[in-house]
Amino acid sequence: MSTIQSVPQVVIARVHGLATAAGCQLVASCDLAVAAESAGFALPGGKGGWFCHTPAVPVARAVGRKRLMELALTGDPIDARTAEQWGLINRAVPDAELDAAVDELLARATRGSRASKALGKRTLYGQLDRPEADAYALALEVMAAAAQLSGAREGMAAFLEKRSPVWRD
Repeated sequence: MSTIQSVPQVVIARVHGLATAAGCQLVASCDLAVAAESAGFALPGGKGGWFCHTPAVPVARAVGRKRLMELALTGDPIDARTAEQWGLINRAVPDAELDAAVDELLARATRGSRASKALGKRTLYGQLDRPEADAYALALEVMAAAAQLSGAREGMAAFLEKRSPVWRD
C-alpha cells in the first residue's frame, strides 16, 4: 500500500463493486478514487473474529476518527455516496459513467510536467502528518527548489508569453 503513494505516477482507484477490508484499504491508499454508485465500502472485521487493523490505517486518514470507528466497529458497508461525503473517494457516478469519469479525472490529474507532478505528490504525502509549521517548512523548501526545474521555468515562460506550455518531460 505504501508503494502506491511513493511512486511518481498518479494512481487512481476505479471501484465498481464492494471494496472490503484490504480492498477498502487499497481505495484509501490511492491518490484518487472514483466509484460507481452501486459500489460499497466496508471494514467487516468488526462484526467477525478478525479485526481490520491494517486496512484501518489509510481509511482513518481519509475519513477521520469517528467515521473510521463506525466502519471498523460495526463492520457495516457504506454506499458510494456516503464514501464520497466522508472523503474516502473523490466522486460517485452512475455505473454507466464510471469509465468516462475515471478517464476524465485521470486526464486532468496527469496534465502538465511529469517531473513536477511526481515532486508534488511526494511532497504532499511527506507533509500530511507533520505539524503545520514543519509542513510549511518542507513545502517552502521544495517549492523554492522546484522553481528551478525545467517544467516550472517552461510553465512560467508560457504564462508570461501567453502561450501553451510545451512539456519536455
